[in-house]
Amino acid sequence: MEELKITAKIRVYHYNELQSGEKKIIDAAKEAVRRAYAPYSYFQVGAAVLLTNQEIITGNNQENVAFPSGLCAERVALFYANSRFPDTAVDTIAIAAYTNGDFTEDPVSPCGACRQVILEAQNRYKHPVRLMLYGKKAIYVVEQITDLLPLSFGAF
Repeated sequence: MEELKITAKIRVYHYNELQSGEKKIIDAAKEAVRRAYAPYSYFQVGAAVLLTNQEIITGNNQENVAFPSGLCAERVALFYANSRFPDTAVDTIAIAAYTNGDFTEDPVSPCGACRQVILEAQNRYKHPVRLMLYGKKAIYVVEQITDLLPLSFGAF
């Protein structure tokens, strides 16, 4: 028998340690939260996608009474970015979540479906997609999606 040990490197920052460009994408994700449509879960998520052309595209979760017809913030932002700039790679995705009247204390990470879609963007452009996961206590920075989806199919 052989055993594999899989680890992920995640850097932990506080907001005041970020560079101005990093703060800008986090702030865009936090602003996108406010436009989410989450009347069933009351869990609003915002995502901001920084493209390699420096455009920032935002999205937010959109729920539907006919579950699972809604869509996560990450996929809304990525699909919109791909429709507007089909030849431009994704550089970074920032994600923030808001519930019970405030942003979450701890960062939230993408669901499995979103991780696979982010991986597709990384593979499509052959460019690592960096993730910045916002929480009030800390911001997790993951250098590429394969760190969160190590045994994926079609890996970069």
